[in-house]
Amino acid sequence: MTSHTTKAIAVGFDRQPINISLKSLRPNKVVPDTIWKSRKYQQILASVRAIGLVEPIVAKQHPAEAGIYLIIDGHLRVEALRTCGVEATNCLLAFDDESYTYNKHFAGIAAVQVHKMIVKAMDRGVPAEDLAVALGMSVDMVKCRFRMLEGICSEAASILAEKDCPTGIFPILRKMKPLRQIDAANRMVDFNNYSVKFGLAMLEATPEDLLQEATSKKKKACSWSETNARLEQEVAALQMESRGYESTYGCDNLQLMMITTYLQNLLSDARIVLWLSENRRDYLTEFKKIADIKSLPS
Repeated sequence: MTSHTTKAIAVGFDRQPINISLKSLRPNKVVPDTIWKSRKYQQILASVRAIGLVEPIVAKQHPAEAGIYLIIDGHLRVEALRTCGVEATNCLLAFDDESYTYNKHFAGIAAVQVHKMIVKAMDRGVPAEDLAVALGMSVDMVKCRFRMLEGICSEAASILAEKDCPTGIFPILRKMKPLRQIDAANRMVDFNNYSVKFGLAMLEATPEDLLQEATSKKKKACSWSETNARLEQEVAALQMESRGYESTYGCDNLQLMMITTYLQNLLSDARIVLWLSENRRDYLTEFKKIADIKSLPS
C-alpha cells in the first residue's frame, strides 16, 4: 500500500487585518510624480472620498524599524487616504514582499458585490452622482445597479454572489419564478456559463407555470423554434473554433517550448535573476511560472 502525504500550502499573509497608522506606512518602491495627476489616481481618490476603501492595503513589517511597515500593494490608495484626512486603515500583513498574488490576478468585483456596495453607500447618503464619478459609471447605470436584485430571490442571489456574471443576467432571472431562478443559477454554476445567451436559452426553455408572466402557446412555440436555431448556430460556431485550435495546437506547443527553454537559460544566470528581483519582481515571478510550463493543455 502506498502512503500519500499531504503538504500544507503556505499562506502568504495574515488572515486577520490589523489597523495601522498611515504615519507608520512607508512606500516599498519609488512612485513617479506624474502618477498623482493621472486618471487612475483621480478615480481612486474619488472612490475613497465617496465610499471609502474597497480593497485593503497589503503591508509588511519593516526589517530594521519596529512599528514601521512597508507598503506591498496599495501605494495610491494610501496616498488617497492621506489626502482625505484618514489617520489609520486596516491592512493585510504579508509575510514576504511579493505583491503579485494580491492584485495581478484581480478580475474585478462580482456584479452582486457591486450592487451591495452601491446599496450600502446610498443608504449612508452618498449621492448617485458621486458614486457614478467614483465607479466610472453613468448615473443611470448606478441607479440600475442599485435596483439590480429587485425581483430576484435571496437563494439565487446568494448562489451568484461571488460569480463573474454580467448584469444582463438578472433581468432574465426576474422573468422566472423563485424556484426556477434557483435552478437556473445552479445550472450556470454547473456549466460555468454566465452569458446572457445561456440565460435566454434557459428562459425560453422554462415551463409557463414557472414564469412570472405566462405566454401564449403560439408565442411559446415560436420561442422554441428560435431557441433551437440559435443553439444550432452556437454549436456550429463552437465546432469551427475547436477545429481552429486543433490546427494551431502543434505550432503553439513548439513555440511555447522555445520560449520556456529561452527563459530557463535566462534564469540560470544569477546576475539577471538578481537584477529582476531588485527592479522587476513581477516580471521575475511571471518568467518563473512560464519556465515551469511543460506543455499546453490537451
